[in-house]
Amino acid sequence: MGILTCLIVVFSFRKQQGSPLINSSGATISERFLTPANYVRVKSEKNSFAGFLQNTALKPYGTKVHYYSGEEKPNHVAAAVLNYDVGLKDLQQCADAVMRLRAEYLYSTKQYEALHFNFTNGFNAAYSKWRSGYRIAVKGNSVNWIATTKESTSYQSFREYLNIVFMYAGTASLAKELKPITLSQMQIGDVFIKGGSPGHAVIIVDMAIHTTTHKKLFMIAQSYMPAQDIHVLINEHKPTISPWYELDETATLIETPEWPFAETQLRRF
Repeated sequence: MGILTCLIVVFSFRKQQGSPLINSSGATISERFLTPANYVRVKSEKNSFAGFLQNTALKPYGTKVHYYSGEEKPNHVAAAVLNYDVGLKDLQQCADAVMRLRAEYLYSTKQYEALHFNFTNGFNAAYSKWRSGYRIAVKGNSVNWIATTKESTSYQSFREYLNIVFMYAGTASLAKELKPITLSQMQIGDVFIKGGSPGHAVIIVDMAIHTTTHKKLFMIAQSYMPAQDIHVLINEHKPTISPWYELDETATLIETPEWPFAETQLRRF
């Protein structure tokens, strides 16, 4: 048997075996991904953003990432796909995925007054205003609220609000809204973000701590360009603990499969 054939056989075997950290029947992030030996998952407070992320529903094991157009993403960097629609337009990209998860949490916990995002020009798009029947009129760089419809509490209306946010907000505006923090302060729900064009953002969706050394692991999710399913990212550099990443509080660069972040680019809502 040649070397190439051996490699193919070994790769095929490993693929069939699957990762020891993956429970293929798990329906949520915390159920799908086990912690490495001697690590325990961070326990989040009830009704917290962190708990919401840890318990986010996933699509069935093996689901591939798809673009808004329906095409499969050729770059296979996903350990799992979150159970959220991507929409039919090229809107839900990187910062949008972060805002989507934050908005879904606030909407599901009825924290409507806290649900707002700034457009790139600084306009505050408050969901409570949208919910009461106002809509956003954009003309050039001028943005205004206009009373056009009745109050709506429906999820469909909420998704229409998000599409407007995705259209006029992005990494540049979101980076300005979030509070800078250090790597040592990292919590679930924090965001690595590079504002601008090009820019990118990923969100911490889970963490674990070693029982004796107290070293930390974290897990990240993203969307990208073009608009695509939100997905948990694999760890290409340390596949034995993938999709977990080791938190090095002295690091100056955090490498993810499709974007490197500086340690100064960690932010919090």
